[in-house]
Amino acid sequence: MSEDNESNTPVIKALNAILEFELAGVVRYTHYALMVFGYNRIPIVSWLRGQAAESLAHADKAGELITHLGGHPSLSIGPLLETHNHDIGDILRESLAHETAALNAYKALLKLVEGESVMLEEYAREMIYQEELHLGEVDKMLRKPGDLAKFHA
Repeated sequence: MSEDNESNTPVIKALNAILEFELAGVVRYTHYALMVFGYNRIPIVSWLRGQAAESLAHADKAGELITHLGGHPSLSIGPLLETHNHDIGDILRESLAHETAALNAYKALLKLVEGESVMLEEYAREMIYQEELHLGEVDKMLRKPGDLAKFHA
C-alpha cells in the first residue's frame, strides 16, 4: 500500500490526531509553566513541566505507532488558544478541557481498533487510564481543601 493511502486510514488519522493533541500539550504546559507567579510557583511549575514532558513522551509513542503502521506522522499541532488567563485556576480549567479532548481522541482510537489489534487496544486502554488519572488529579487541584465532591466547571 502506498504511503498516501496508508496515511489516510482511519487508525493512522486517529493516531495523528492524538500526536497533534499531545504536541499541543507540550506547548501548552510549557507556556503555563512560564506564566505562573506567586507563593506556590515552584511546585506548580514543576508539575506543569512534568506534564509537558509526559505529553512529549505520549506524542513520541503515538508517532512510533504511526510509523510502525506505515504511516506518516503529522507535523501539525493540536488546538492552541491563548486566553491570557494565567490565574492557576484558569490554567487548570484550560488543562481540564485540553485533557478531556485528548482523552476523547484515545477513546475514538479504541473504538476503531477494538477486536482488530491487541497492540493498539492495549495502547489505547493504557493511555485512557493515564489520561483519566491525570484528569482526576487536575479535578482534585481545582477543589477547595477538604471538598470531596468533584469539581464542576
